[in-house]
Amino acid sequence: MAFAAVMFTQCGNKTAQNQAPAEEEDTISVVENEVMVFGICGEGSAMNTLEVITDTGDTLNLSLEKAKEEGHVYGGYSVGDRIAVYLQKKDNEPLVVINETTLMGNWLMPNPIDGSSTLGMSIKDGGIAESINQPTIIFKTWKIVNGQLEITLVREGGGDEEETNSYSMEKLDADSLIFYGPEDRFEYGREKRNDIKK
Repeated sequence: MAFAAVMFTQCGNKTAQNQAPAEEEDTISVVENEVMVFGICGEGSAMNTLEVITDTGDTLNLSLEKAKEEGHVYGGYSVGDRIAVYLQKKDNEPLVVINETTLMGNWLMPNPIDGSSTLGMSIKDGGIAESINQPTIIFKTWKIVNGQLEITLVREGGGDEEETNSYSMEKLDADSLIFYGPEDRFEYGREKRNDIKK
């Protein structure tokens, strides 16, 4: 199991599209060298448009029609939410959008051994991940890399050796988190009051 985290990267310099004059500023920036963009959902967002005020101060206005059609917008978006966008560089087309604000929280599943208790993980601000009722697995960090959730952990008996796994998102909303890797699929529900049983 692994969880990805808020990752801060440069978005590149603003450049005007369609070879517009240098003095003319375009509201859609071209991300020159980075495919991951992180920022805050802006007030210009609408049903099929996402405005991202990036960590470097640029403002991107992105069409979400294709990403929505393909089911690759995870966690919705509201003004002020922290957003991670995996972009196709040549045309600023969002391939994957993940709402990091929705992603954060405590996520639980029934204990696969006996089902009598719950276990899971806590995804916290700043890329911190922690285990819940899992003494054999210690989650350390999470981040979003290339549109996937990357989680770093240490297993009991493995010394201090860290293990990093990447997962594709399947579902993220107010109550559910599902992600999968080449061999595993994890299905969590958001912790509710009195959910955790010792």
